[in-house]
Amino acid sequence: MRIARFASGDDVGFGLVEADSDTGEDYVSRLSGHPLLGEVKLAGERAKLTDVRLLSPVLPTKVVCIGKNYTDHVEEMKNVTGESTDEPVVFLKPSTAVTGPQDPVFHPSVSEQVDYEGELALVISRPCREVPRERVKDVIFGYTVANDITARDLQKKDKQWTRAKGFDSFCPLGPWITTGLSIEEAQDLALTTTVDGEVRQEGRTSQLIHDIPEIVSHVSSFMTLLPGDVVLTGTPAGVGPVREGQEVSVSIEGLGSIDNRVVSRD
Repeated sequence: MRIARFASGDDVGFGLVEADSDTGEDYVSRLSGHPLLGEVKLAGERAKLTDVRLLSPVLPTKVVCIGKNYTDHVEEMKNVTGESTDEPVVFLKPSTAVTGPQDPVFHPSVSEQVDYEGELALVISRPCREVPRERVKDVIFGYTVANDITARDLQKKDKQWTRAKGFDSFCPLGPWITTGLSIEEAQDLALTTTVDGEVRQEGRTSQLIHDIPEIVSHVSSFMTLLPGDVVLTGTPAGVGPVREGQEVSVSIEGLGSIDNRVVSRD
């Protein structure tokens, strides 16, 4: 299933995205309740997907991110972040960094280099901690597309990543949460990032150094994950800067794409 969070007029809610059986056009059917917090059912309202505004598919309490998780990306970034490590490199983005699939990304005036990083993200289904590898499948609600926007010059200057990764709008998510994928399926998807239509990143989630079970097991060994929390799994090689006015698109096979234009906050 594809579960979106959307706005229609002044109303915000969750909906099931499905293609019309006759036309193939995508529609969203409103759901009652919250898909992560209890039982939901169809509310009877239906609209064309093009007539609503897609929002970030979830509002997490935190976004947990994994750095240096593709070998080629480790190599291209070794002068900034160092070599790879035996354990996953973990950092956080605040919930205020989360934005939607068509929303602007704001270029901070204090940064001279803002980079894109297309990533596979997973959404946690229930409170969990100390999850063994074999149980990780039981705590994943679904998967979505993410862009780990980074002020690269500040990352290098600060020697740690909080400010560089944490600006408002620096975590576009969407366009929806795709459920029903096995971990094995999620770990063999094509990922592509373009800037103004030009391909900048091409990779597959099969190239992850630390796989999804290892990531969730490791993170949950020292922090409790809550329903709706988002875990970013890392980015492949090809990261680079975007300027104000440019549009970044991240697409993942079977999950959809998110498009965000970089703008000045002024």
